[in-house]
Amino acid sequence: MARSPFELAGYTIQPGQRLQIDMPVARLYTHTPLHIPVEVVHGRKAGPVMLVCGGIHGDEINGVEIVRRLLRSKAINSLRGTLIAVPVVNVFGFLQQTRYLPDRRDLNRCFPGSDKGSLGGRIAALFREEIVDHATHIIDLHTGAIHRTNLPQIRAQLHEGSETARMADAFGAPVILNAELREGSLRHYAQTQGIPVLTYEAGEALRFDEWAIAPGVRGILRVMRRLDMLAGAQRQRSPAPAELANGSSWARAPIDGILRPKIRLGARVAKGEVLGKVADPFGNDEYEVRSMADGIVIGMSRLPLANEGEALYHIARFDEIEEAETAIESFQSSLTPPPDAMF
Repeated sequence: MARSPFELAGYTIQPGQRLQIDMPVARLYTHTPLHIPVEVVHGRKAGPVMLVCGGIHGDEINGVEIVRRLLRSKAINSLRGTLIAVPVVNVFGFLQQTRYLPDRRDLNRCFPGSDKGSLGGRIAALFREEIVDHATHIIDLHTGAIHRTNLPQIRAQLHEGSETARMADAFGAPVILNAELREGSLRHYAQTQGIPVLTYEAGEALRFDEWAIAPGVRGILRVMRRLDMLAGAQRQRSPAPAELANGSSWARAPIDGILRPKIRLGARVAKGEVLGKVADPFGNDEYEVRSMADGIVIGMSRLPLANEGEALYHIARFDEIEEAETAIESFQSSLTPPPDAMF
C-alpha cells in the first residue's frame, strides 16, 4: 500500500519528496515579511515523524549548523518516516543576534501560546499548531547563553523504560541531566502531549563550536537509527555510555571583580576545590570560588568580568563519578579539534 502524503503548514509533501517551506510568521516595521524556514523529508516508508529544531533562542546558532548538516547527510536519503527540520524558530532574535523576541520575551517560556496573546505567545501558538503537533518525537537544539558555554549534554524528563529515555541513551552525549520541566518551554508542552523530547545543550551562544556541532549531528542520526528511521548500521564507533546526573548547581561569584579560572569545562572537581579566584583590578581583595559538591563541570562562564552572585561554574553530581569522568574523557578523545582548542 502506498504511503499517504504528509500535510504541513498548508503544503502537501508526497512520499519520497523533500520540500522547503517558508512559513509566514510576522512582518517587520518596514512591511518586510518574516518566515520560519522549514524543510520536510517525507520517506517512502512509514515511520515516526521527527522534529529537529534550533534557534528557539535567536543567538544559539550551533543548532542552525547542526540542522544544515543533518539535511545534507546521505543517511536520510532512505528515510523511513518523516523528518521536519527547522534551523531557526526565533527569526526575530536570529536577525538581531539576541536570545529574545523584540518585546524581550523568551520564546521558550511562551508555549503553548495563544493567537491573541503577546508576540511570543502568537509565534509559539503558530509553531505549535503548524509544526509541533505533527511530530511524534522531538529534538530541540540549544547552547549556553552569551559568554557561557556548555559541555555537550542531554536534558530530558526521564522515566525508566520510556521512549524519552530510549532516545537519550541512543544520542551518545557524555552527560544526561534528568531535568525538571519548565512551564512555558517547548519541552514542557511536548511532554504534556505525550511527545518524547530531548534538549541537546552544547557550546556557546553566537559561536560555531565544532566540538558541539559534530556530536550533535551524530547524536541525532543515532536516535533516528534507534527509532528505525534510517537503514543500515551505524558507521561510527559507539560512544561510551552516557552518565545520568542526579542533580546540578551553580558556583557563584562571591564578590564583584575579575575571574581567573583554575579549571576547564568537563573537569572532575571535588567538594571544596578552588574553581577560580575573583579579585578587584588591583588584586587587593581576592576571593576563591569553590565547588559545593563532588562532580563534573558541565557549564561555565567565558567572560572574566563577574558581578557578585553571578553564576560561574555549573557542577553536575553523579552517583558514580568515576564512570562519568570516563564517559567525558572518551567523548573528548573523539573530538577534532581537541577540547583544549575551545580555550
